[in-house]
Amino acid sequence: MNDWRKRLVSQLGKEMVEMTGDYTPDLMALLSADIIISTPEKWDGISRNWHTRSYVTKVGLMILDEIHLLGADRGPILEVIVSRMRYISSQTERAVRFVGLSTALANAGDLSDWLGVGEMGLFNFKPSVRPVPLEVHIQGYPGKYYCPRMNSMNKPAYAAICTHSPTKPVLIFVSSRRQTRLTALDLIQFAAADEHPRQFLSMPEDALQMVLSQVTDQNLRHTLQFGIGLHHAGLNDKDRSLVEELFANNKIQVLVCTSTLAWGVNLPAHLVIIKGTEYYDGKAKRYVDFPITDILQMMGRAGRPQYDQHGKAVILVHEPKKSFYKKFLYEPFPVESSLKEHLHDHINAEIVTGTICHKEDAVHYLTWTYLFRRLMVNPAYYGLENAEPETLSSYMSRLVQNTFEDLEDSGCIKLNEDNVESMMLGTIASQYYLSYMTVSMFGSNIGPDTSLEVFLHILSGASEYDELPVRHNEENYNEALSQRVRYMVNKNQLDDPHVKANLLFQAHFSQLELPISDYVTDLKSVLDQSIRIIQAMIDICANSGWLSSSLTCMRLLQMVMQGLWFDKDSSLWMLPCMNADLLSSLSKQGISSVQHLLDLPKATLQAMIGSFPASKLYQDLHHFPCIKTKLKLQKKDADGTKSLSLNIKLERTNSRKSSRAFIPRFPKIKDEAWWLVLGNTSTSELYALKRVSFSDRLVTRMDLPSSFTTVQGTKLMLISDCYLGFEKEYCIEEIVKSQEMETGI
Repeated sequence: MNDWRKRLVSQLGKEMVEMTGDYTPDLMALLSADIIISTPEKWDGISRNWHTRSYVTKVGLMILDEIHLLGADRGPILEVIVSRMRYISSQTERAVRFVGLSTALANAGDLSDWLGVGEMGLFNFKPSVRPVPLEVHIQGYPGKYYCPRMNSMNKPAYAAICTHSPTKPVLIFVSSRRQTRLTALDLIQFAAADEHPRQFLSMPEDALQMVLSQVTDQNLRHTLQFGIGLHHAGLNDKDRSLVEELFANNKIQVLVCTSTLAWGVNLPAHLVIIKGTEYYDGKAKRYVDFPITDILQMMGRAGRPQYDQHGKAVILVHEPKKSFYKKFLYEPFPVESSLKEHLHDHINAEIVTGTICHKEDAVHYLTWTYLFRRLMVNPAYYGLENAEPETLSSYMSRLVQNTFEDLEDSGCIKLNEDNVESMMLGTIASQYYLSYMTVSMFGSNIGPDTSLEVFLHILSGASEYDELPVRHNEENYNEALSQRVRYMVNKNQLDDPHVKANLLFQAHFSQLELPISDYVTDLKSVLDQSIRIIQAMIDICANSGWLSSSLTCMRLLQMVMQGLWFDKDSSLWMLPCMNADLLSSLSKQGISSVQHLLDLPKATLQAMIGSFPASKLYQDLHHFPCIKTKLKLQKKDADGTKSLSLNIKLERTNSRKSSRAFIPRFPKIKDEAWWLVLGNTSTSELYALKRVSFSDRLVTRMDLPSSFTTVQGTKLMLISDCYLGFEKEYCIEEIVKSQEMETGI
């Protein structure tokens, strides 16, 4: 992003926005942007509703980096967004130019045809053609078991550094965070045995000590003393940025990293060592090979255009795989489509937007995909005998029919002969970018009075957590964690990613210390996904008219945001200065919540607990909002039909510089939002739900349903989506009597 910003924003004066998992720009930023840099997932979610989003239909150039990943895990999403943009272009008659960047391909012509790139625009170079020539060495090592084999590769890795890059930068790619540490420690030992323990370090002692004082991770602090850095997702952002800077500036010579560095950060080196070509797949519960695209990407980091005449790559592999890599690392490889295995969610999304209304529409939709191109060229790969029109037509029709039937069984769509329409679950899946299997599971398991414990189990069971890593021997950590959490988990499935997700959620709510740093990163991943999953659960409850379950789910989201138990912890623990003694003092004075504190004059609080603690509390309280509410019931009589609507005015009475939520225990930035819930607490019926956000004030309206007959027992609830216990109830019956009221939260 920084490089693009420097080239395009500073020099050309263009407006650029980033749209990733970490950043979601507001509508005005998107409308005014000349350039949008996005992940495939974000653009897929945004472009699904292209009919109502002008900034999608105005796109005139789409650049796709690493388009050879069509055959990898995220390939189906890449394929869908290109297919959709091509379809949008045909519907709006606005030309979209596509630029695809890729490694050398055996079937580049198929890819260019699909993108609409003419012969003059296709450039497909041999793998040997690169800015810096690459010298590759492949070495095989015996050994049936993974860990001893990895250990046996450490000495050859050290020897490769001494031979090929004794003074120039070296990247060593390994399969796991644990392997980064073990590899670095062995390199330190080998260097010490050669009587040059700090041969990889290029910093004076005082500068080194200053750097070490800034490092949080203990293992990184130790290895940096010897000029070796570690880089993996388990490090915090500050440590990662620091080690990247040290390596880029040649302060340290060796960087041991996981494969994520090959994709996410541009840090070339003279020598790249790939120490092993397998990683542990927690879902499959075995070691599997890295995709060949990952190996090529790691190799691509060898050779620095400004400094090197040539780069070097040393690949250490399991002996039986040596010949395979010798063949495929030197030859272009074909890219196939993997859309077929992930078709359900994309078909569902197009049904929701109205692009697909009939079976014929779905078949037509598939003709825009890369899958269709490859079916015609390589039918055997997809299980077809030939590429005759009748064979293709039959295959496509059968594929669509099977997908429709699965979606109907899951409750996402409704079939009427060849016509198809979206159901509530399908709409929610598309809106929140969830798997159709996730919302189907929600529909089967959520009821009118679902408990917090069951909701937590349902949340953890979402398909979005299928890929949560359960690494080798982590079931032992999970068992230890299961002894400390509030709710029991299945002790026979401690190696299951969904059980691990459940344990991580409970550890977050109880603020338990996690066993290893990997779990800290895993918790971030689990929390990151949780917002949209819980919001989908709330929508399902609201659409079903279940008040009790809706409220429980909203409180679950508050728990996720604050890292506290709604029904067990005081909301006072949201205050950074809170401790057990202060909590006890406040409790003795009858203060049990943040709302109580917000209502108290400062002088009163000082008299209660003393000047110093009161001052600290008031410093913390400015993070939280005070909301004043005005409500007015309006009767309407249109076409002889009587109806009621509730006019609502919300106003923030304390000054805030930002509408950012105060959520220090949540890993991402988020804006405050509120739910307006209209329901009957006596019958547990939910009549209407509205989610709103505002900076200073908001005026809105909620219409009561036509079936609404009496105001008795009906209440409006104002509920925060991020602050524990920030809820206020307003009795509609009293509003009818007084017609206007004013209060605060």
